[in-house]
Amino acid sequence: MTDKTHSKTDHTSLITELATAGRLAQRKLARATDAEKADGLRAAAKVIRADAAAILAANEKDMDAGRANGLTGALLDRLKLDEDRLEAIACAIENVASLPDPVGEVIDSRTSPSGFGLERVRIPIGLIGIIYESRPNVTADAAALCLRSGNAALLRGGSEAIHSNRALHAAFTKGLAEVGLPEKAIQLMPTQDREAVGAMLKAAGLVDMIVPRGGKGLVARVQQDARVPVLAHLDGICHTYIHADANPDMAREIAVNAKMRRTGICGAMETLLIDANFPAGESVLAAIADAGCELRGDDRAQKLDSRVKTATSEDWDTEYLDAILAVSVVDDIDGAMEHIAAHSSGHTEAIITDSDDAASRFLGEVDSAIVMHNASTQFADGGEFGLGAEIGIATGRLHARGPVALEGLTTYKWQVKGSGQARP
Repeated sequence: MTDKTHSKTDHTSLITELATAGRLAQRKLARATDAEKADGLRAAAKVIRADAAAILAANEKDMDAGRANGLTGALLDRLKLDEDRLEAIACAIENVASLPDPVGEVIDSRTSPSGFGLERVRIPIGLIGIIYESRPNVTADAAALCLRSGNAALLRGGSEAIHSNRALHAAFTKGLAEVGLPEKAIQLMPTQDREAVGAMLKAAGLVDMIVPRGGKGLVARVQQDARVPVLAHLDGICHTYIHADANPDMAREIAVNAKMRRTGICGAMETLLIDANFPAGESVLAAIADAGCELRGDDRAQKLDSRVKTATSEDWDTEYLDAILAVSVVDDIDGAMEHIAAHSSGHTEAIITDSDDAASRFLGEVDSAIVMHNASTQFADGGEFGLGAEIGIATGRLHARGPVALEGLTTYKWQVKGSGQARP
């Protein structure tokens, strides 16, 4: 389907048409069995492998356009597909197919005082709109997770990956059709017009939830303009606190990994907090700096390593997504948790300590979606949590928190089973 410019009225009509078709397909999908949905995903993975040449050719068009438009090396790397990455996409779809189907799970059950049975049962959310940038693998990941959880999806990828997304979407829906599942359950927006995104964000009653995946600008716009519930996080300002009782070797290894393994992911550590009574702060900062990271810190942090530059107030609230780290020396665990409460985005925080009491306090009192003990924040990932692919990380307090996978894409309903009761 070719891209074209639409008027405001056309955008509303387009979203209404797509959403109506998606909702109808979702009702058909709701009648599919667990095995049928799993077979559909395996068929989609098979077609992606069979159509690899066409998908890679489409991706090369996007790569050529990206180079011509001056995309950075990091963005080009996100965009690039090759045989190994395409195989990883197919494997990820098959992994989702192998996960337990959450739909129909009885969350809890009881008997009411009036004698009828009550059950809370998981059901799909409905039609989920997913807005994302750069990475074409999101097309397949989002489609697989939505389908497995019984939801329809309306996908809107970034313009830089337009040919890749269309090729992956065509292969995926071809696989669904081969096993008799509705192709319209997974739709790709046929236009890159920004106004169409605005129409989708305002489509309350047609779109049940929006999931943005991308940079701060995209997520901020979605959260500001949406009239549909949004599942998202704006920043990944993740902290690691090295407690006074931390093992120095462990602290050094985890801190370097948390920052430098991959600096551009939302689970990368952006601020390191070092307890004033930790005896090996110098060696930790030296290891991070030697790994090629720029350090910005407060007065006490600067005394630990001469390479630490003076931090500004903005550094404590910045998601660098780069080899830059803010460092503060704190008096104790209370000081660390106060700093986190003031500056965290609610994504992921970690404590490094051999003290069970300190770990228990930190895990219990720090209010973020993910809290860790003696582990790198880089593990903040649905795959690492055993959830398969994830659709994103949620930092809000409602519906879902942390990596959002199949369970996070469901809601529930009450089923009441009576035996003739009439309320007096």
